[in-house]
Amino acid sequence: QVQLVESGGGSVQAGGSLRLSCAFSGYTHSSYCMGWFRQAPGKEREGVAAIDSDGATNYADSVKGRFTISKDNAKNTLYLRMNSLTPEDTAVYYCALVIGRRGMWHGGTWFPSILENDYNNWGQGTQVTVSS
Repeated sequence: QVQLVESGGGSVQAGGSLRLSCAFSGYTHSSYCMGWFRQAPGKEREGVAAIDSDGATNYADSVKGRFTISKDNAKNTLYLRMNSLTPEDTAVYYCALVIGRRGMWHGGTWFPSILENDYNNWGQGTQVTVSS
């Protein structure tokens, strides 16, 4: 059974940085896709970033250039480095995983999915609060 446990959330002032971590376990497949999602109060959950087992990445336009997704296979940990945070980044952040490849080709480049419906394993979430 796949397990995902997020950590690293907290409160930070605008312009600050945070690094989220997601420890994952319970699967042995070599092909997978992992993503970070967030849900702000009163809003639907949205995709933030994704990375697949080949290292391809994808970002939502709202976080490009500020957030970086990465993974450490030796530690079975997914990361999300968040810089230049704004109050609009305040949300509960979730990591998610799906076995196999999910995404699309665009302009000759493969982009792993940041669509919520493509994922079927979820962590419990960690709160990120950015104050102005």
